[in-house]
Amino acid sequence: MHRKISSLLLVSVFIITFLFAGCSSKSAETSGSKSEKITVTDLVGRKVTLNAKANKVVAIGPGALRLYCYINGSKKLVGVEQMEKGKAVGKPYMMVNPEIKKLTAIGQGGPNNSPDAEKILSVKPDVIFSTYSSDKSSADELQSKTNIPVVVVSYGKQSTFDPDVYNSLQIIGKVTNNENRAQQVVDYMKNCKNDLYKRTRDVPENKMPSTYIGAVSMKGSHGIESTQGNYSLLKAVNGKNVVDETGKTGTVMIDKEKLLKWNPEKVFIDEGGLQVVQEDYKKNPDYYNNLSAVKNGEVYSQMPYNFYDTNIETAMADAYYLGKVLYPEKFKDVDPVKKADEIYKFILGKEVYSQMANNFGGFKKITLK
Repeated sequence: MHRKISSLLLVSVFIITFLFAGCSSKSAETSGSKSEKITVTDLVGRKVTLNAKANKVVAIGPGALRLYCYINGSKKLVGVEQMEKGKAVGKPYMMVNPEIKKLTAIGQGGPNNSPDAEKILSVKPDVIFSTYSSDKSSADELQSKTNIPVVVVSYGKQSTFDPDVYNSLQIIGKVTNNENRAQQVVDYMKNCKNDLYKRTRDVPENKMPSTYIGAVSMKGSHGIESTQGNYSLLKAVNGKNVVDETGKTGTVMIDKEKLLKWNPEKVFIDEGGLQVVQEDYKKNPDYYNNLSAVKNGEVYSQMPYNFYDTNIETAMADAYYLGKVLYPEKFKDVDPVKKADEIYKFILGKEVYSQMANNFGGFKKITLK
């Protein structure tokens, strides 16, 4: 009798254990499934859900690949726009990750071309990061065509130190299971912005030299008349931008006579357009020699950072050089070259200032001749 009871008890315990284990297993599976799903709100306000962290990625549109490289380098990329396969000059993210050029072409790329859904599909990505879509409908259309989640990222209005960039980097980190790295990059950018601000916030207005940034690259090289109003890099170091008198923001093509009227104390020339300025100087030296900055040897370089949108790390390095020239006492502990390489190393993983300097000239005084 006791043996029968014992046997029945053993069987009962076995059955209960088996059922409990089965339930636990199902519960774990369900929990795991739910936890793998990721939902993000992209930069045009769309909620995009992925079934799991992305292991195969493409980044399309001006600057999308660059933002991706800031977080992941070339990892997980399965295709690249044809435009990115060209020369890496001026694009540090491609200088540091040359293997990207070997990936399958997924469309022409470029600001005036639409995404190629068929070619994107050929590499079977888990997600598409895109800067092409400035509105929800175009992003939804590409997502519908490919049946692949499309996440819109953005450089915002000013690119450098823009909250939209921070948000985009964090979204990329979340989708690709690299949130810690994304937060580190965002924190680093914010710390640089705060450092620049703290160094210059107490400069009295009468100690701010009037400044002009000329030959700013934008969809190609331009002459001295190409500049920017409400210029983010000058704002970062509390600089006095003579162009702000116009009330305009972003790219401005001024009348050259206006520059003579402003007659800024210091002039910075974007090295992307330096050759254009030098050629113009040969034709009309008197114009330039009438500028106080030229007469007094106060013309300086700025490394070009606009190549298929903004190379934010180069722009940040430029901001430190601007600060060093405008307020040397506030930046006496800063070596702009070393700071540039620190920025390149942190954001891209490699020091590339020397390559940039070889290509464009680097940080220095400029003599027009």
